[in-house]
Amino acid sequence: MWLAAAAPSLARRLLFLGPPPPSLLLLLLSRSSRRRRRLHSLGLAAMPEKRPFERLPADVSPINYSLCLKPDLLDFTFEGKLEAAAQVRQATNQIVMNCADIDIITASYAPEGDEEIHATGFNYQNEDEKVTLSFPSTLQTGTGTLKIDFVGELNDKMKGFYRSKYTTPSGEVRYAAVTQFEATDARRAFPCWDEPAIKATFDISLVVPKDRVALSNMNIIDRKPYPDDENLVEVKFARTPVMSTYLVAFVVGEYDFVETRSKDGVCVRVYTPVGKAEQGKFALEVAAKTLPFYKDYFNVPYPLPKIDLIAIADFAAGKVNFILLETALLIDPKNSCSSSRQWVALVVGHELAHQWFGNLVTMEWWTHLWLNEGFASWIEYLCVDHCFPEYDIWTQFVSADYTRAQELDALDNSHPIEVSVGHPSEVDEIFDAISYSKGASVIRMLHDYIGDKDFKKGMNMYLTKFQQKNAATEDLWESLENASGKPIAAVMNTWTKQMGFPLIYVEAEQVEDDRLLRLSQKKFCASGPYVGEDYPQWMVPITISTSEDANQAKLKILMDKPEMNVVLKNVKPDQWVKLNLGTVGFYRTQYSSSMLESLLPGIRDLSLPPVDRLGLQNDLFSLARAGIISTVEVLKVMEAFVNEPNYTVWSDLSCNLGILSTLLSHTDFYEEIQEFVKDVFSPIGERLGWDPKPGEGHLDALLRGLVLGKLGKAGHKATLEEARRRFKDHVEGKQILSADLRSPVYLTVLKHGDSTTLDIMLKLHKQADMQEEKNRIERVLGATLLPDLIQKVLTFALSEEVRPQDTVSVIGGVAGGSKHGRKAAWKFIKDNWEELYNRYQGGFLISRLIKLSVEGFAVDKMAGEVKAFFESHPAPSAERTIQQCCENILLNAAWLKRDADSIHQYLLQRKASPPPV
Repeated sequence: MWLAAAAPSLARRLLFLGPPPPSLLLLLLSRSSRRRRRLHSLGLAAMPEKRPFERLPADVSPINYSLCLKPDLLDFTFEGKLEAAAQVRQATNQIVMNCADIDIITASYAPEGDEEIHATGFNYQNEDEKVTLSFPSTLQTGTGTLKIDFVGELNDKMKGFYRSKYTTPSGEVRYAAVTQFEATDARRAFPCWDEPAIKATFDISLVVPKDRVALSNMNIIDRKPYPDDENLVEVKFARTPVMSTYLVAFVVGEYDFVETRSKDGVCVRVYTPVGKAEQGKFALEVAAKTLPFYKDYFNVPYPLPKIDLIAIADFAAGKVNFILLETALLIDPKNSCSSSRQWVALVVGHELAHQWFGNLVTMEWWTHLWLNEGFASWIEYLCVDHCFPEYDIWTQFVSADYTRAQELDALDNSHPIEVSVGHPSEVDEIFDAISYSKGASVIRMLHDYIGDKDFKKGMNMYLTKFQQKNAATEDLWESLENASGKPIAAVMNTWTKQMGFPLIYVEAEQVEDDRLLRLSQKKFCASGPYVGEDYPQWMVPITISTSEDANQAKLKILMDKPEMNVVLKNVKPDQWVKLNLGTVGFYRTQYSSSMLESLLPGIRDLSLPPVDRLGLQNDLFSLARAGIISTVEVLKVMEAFVNEPNYTVWSDLSCNLGILSTLLSHTDFYEEIQEFVKDVFSPIGERLGWDPKPGEGHLDALLRGLVLGKLGKAGHKATLEEARRRFKDHVEGKQILSADLRSPVYLTVLKHGDSTTLDIMLKLHKQADMQEEKNRIERVLGATLLPDLIQKVLTFALSEEVRPQDTVSVIGGVAGGSKHGRKAAWKFIKDNWEELYNRYQGGFLISRLIKLSVEGFAVDKMAGEVKAFFESHPAPSAERTIQQCCENILLNAAWLKRDADSIHQYLLQRKASPPPV
């Protein structure tokens, strides 16, 4: 059984509400000299030099690890015994392995059929997380056994072999021992060759209290009393397939489980906290549907008889290690909201995809990590669309992944999808929206360019050729090229090896019965029109549709030059023409004014498909943000969405209005933009009402929560009054709020509430049995506006009441809640930096914390302040995030200076003569 893993698109989604990022080579493209001076004056234009790094020597390598670990769940230590069958390929008197936070007691090497040679020295290179074992005589070529006895700590850093706190049904606090090894933390649990290309088999044994559950990648083959202590048992697991160290996993704790068999006969189990087995049923159902889907899609069977998914309370999410976290797995039919169900489906789809793409075939080195994550982040949607077609999940992909990746990738401080990785400290930085979301987006574009049939054929060739081996990005391109006959490597190298993406400018001319289109491409930049000295180019698959059939491409072309003319045959003068059908191509489009004018009625009368309405609005918003068009033009377009029925289109609109609201919180006309929000959202709010209607589904529930939350936050009178009434009934137990309404109601009453409201919310948090409900409350606490209450929420964030990984969303919520909250959160981070940094260290959570807390600032000097703070308080794994945040602060400041007056004038004119609805 492979414990089934979590890289939640989480990192991506949770995290990539804005992402953690990379301290890799900075490709700083030229920009206008004034902008470059500004960046240089803040020191933002050059990343620090990369640390020197060498991979492990190839003279000794493992064949099999026989590993026995004995965790102490009271003292938080563990003892370990390793016997590794190893191959000496080149005579040597030392063995170099990875090792971190582990003390080796004894080490020896016994050549096959010869005497044991005891190591005479252990030289720890702590910075490089290596240990060199020195031997008094030369180890000759051949096989032998390396034995190491060692001790380590069950840390509280959510990486390596760590302790996870949970509360028993009777209220007692206990600890489980769990693992999180990806990318480079297996070395914290046992000395090993901790590189993805150095694969071996594993025989795992765990010595654990007899009343605890012990799990590892494989099934249990033996369980017997431990001779030295009658309260312990030794649990032995079957030998694993050949695999990388980062895929090893083990868990010791108290769990219930539910199980079923997939139609292919694979035994699927979901382990849950004691007493919550019922809450594992939805994830079980998804997993049982997903395994056969992938088997059929790849035409490669799942390689093992069994798979386990497990809910862990303390898990830093966002990386694949074969364990799923509690909030991404447990669904309570009564108390879980629709978005949680969808989230579980996506996470299970993502993690099970890794059983083929990552585990069966593994990247050769972390440079190719994007392939694991980008691919799983794409196919999870394909899988959920198969299991739950009613979710309209591909439209949601555009809002959740595609646009988010474009936002990040338009910055000077972005990075290519493929990044040369050396030192392990750099790996955490590429678990970001580029690896996940841009990776997924370009694979979606590639799939569309190749066609499903040839794509599946190429995938099968790739997985069959490299199963149980390691591969690089080029190997996948070769397989897909062989299957499709198209120039895959040439096309994809323009998307993976250079950062950024193009802006396609298009203008049209009617020539008799045909439409002549003139296309040109330039790099799209968040700071405005690209004026670099070099001319990055992309090979862009472009689809073109017309109003004759809005859902079908009239023409498909590959734009492989800077400029191109295209003739569309038989297009009448009154028909619109649109690029990027389905918003699949990873580029932004700027239409000539006449082309744009002809597309806008398609928003109001809904003749444009939802995903195209979303893409059009999002492109315009980004062009305004970059100063290429006026923000007022976008506000006018937003008003055309008055008849919009689609949840995802509203979600993207809401997100962009949220960005604009945050920007305008730095002005004295913040209330006017709130009036605009109320005007845009109140018609749909009235149509939806508060209570579900017969025949409504998943998307209606999501839309209702979104709209009521938006109206409530903006202070819409009727929404506020109803939210207060329902909240009172909920607290008094008269009428419990449905799960889908809790977030919008909690947010509304807190935003417009007082200390009593906050106290009630904190009480609800304490009483909540479900982690989902605790998280729901934590995410909205920052909405409170009173300074003393904001301080109370920030103090609460670091209290024992909040799990370490959730502290970030509480502080981030405060920063995103109001202008005062932003300042208070930044001060709180500076005042508590040591504790926060020690808690999260190199993981992506420190990047997420920084991003959520400072990115909303819009004053030039704040970029300098943020930069100066992190120069004196280094956070190496967040280097690029800090660069990106400073860049975004400068971009916000420029946007505000450029457009604030015209936005204000427009909002005042609207007030004087409101537009017809």
